[in-house]
Amino acid sequence: MSLKYAAAYMMAVLAGQDSPSAADIQKILESVEAECDSAVAEKLVAELSGKTVHEIIKDGKEKLKAFGGGGGGGGGGGSAPAAAAAG
Repeated sequence: MSLKYAAAYMMAVLAGQDSPSAADIQKILESVEAECDSAVAEKLVAELSGKTVHEIIKDGKEKLKAFGGGGGGGGGGGSAPAAAAAG
C-alpha cells in the first residue's frame, strides 16, 4: 500500500471526518489526479475501523520506541576553520 492512501485518510480526518470512507479517500486522491485503487482504500478503512487517529498514532509511536535509534549526526565541518586559516 502506498502512503498516499494513509495521507488521504489523514487529510479527511483533518477536514473533520472522524471515520473517513473509501469514497472520501478516493475523492481526495482524484482531486490531485492520483490514481486510486478502491480495494486498497477499502482495506485501509476496514483496518482502521473503530479506531481514532490519535489511538493509531499513539500505538505507532510505542512501536517505534522499540527500534531505538538516535546517534549519527555530528562530525563534519572540521575543514571550515582550516580553510579560513589557509585563505
